[in-house]
Amino acid sequence: MKREIRTTNDGSKTLYINELNENYHSHHGALQEAEHVFIKNGLNLINNCEINILELGFGTGLNVLVTINEYLKTDKNHMINYFSLEKYPINESEVQDLAYFEHFSNPELKNIYQKIHQTEWEKPAEISKGFTLKKIQCDFLDLKDIDLPKINLVYYDCFGARVQPDLWEKPLFEMVSDKMDINGLLTTYSSKGSVRRILQELNFRVEKKQGPPGKREMINAVKL
Repeated sequence: MKREIRTTNDGSKTLYINELNENYHSHHGALQEAEHVFIKNGLNLINNCEINILELGFGTGLNVLVTINEYLKTDKNHMINYFSLEKYPINESEVQDLAYFEHFSNPELKNIYQKIHQTEWEKPAEISKGFTLKKIQCDFLDLKDIDLPKINLVYYDCFGARVQPDLWEKPLFEMVSDKMDINGLLTTYSSKGSVRRILQELNFRVEKKQGPPGKREMINAVKL
């Protein structure tokens, strides 16, 4: 499907798929959405010495970049192992045009951004000391067959239910739950009632949180 680059309201860019009438990120602000949903209400709530993160899906690599940016602000006395699934990787031209590193004050982020996209699929790579990324090219519904350590934090960032309803139904959430450790956190921009009910059925404690700009609510869910 053909993609085009669009600028969101916070100045950061996203990809738009015309056939689906769908953006990869909120048009209110790609960067501020990622930081609100996955950092403020995700990474910053985890205190483990070693954090295993599962992302659905890699997309433009923005969530990886904001996670590394946050990690580099710490004393780095913990480790992050980041596993990201993606069926349709973006191309080199799109990577360069998105140029997310321009929105960060840390000059290291320019090289890190390139490394995130240049590292080989299916092979773990140390992106920064203590931060390892493994990109996995697959359909999300093949998750059950992927060998992962117990996951502490899930970035549930699939396309919306309007265009991919099967990704917001019980079978995929069951697969995700099976990969998670007890007390693991799932965070997502969605606030759909059906999603809350599915997670509760799967023995998650579900909490509605204030959403990112332009969205009233989002979901945090802790596996019990």
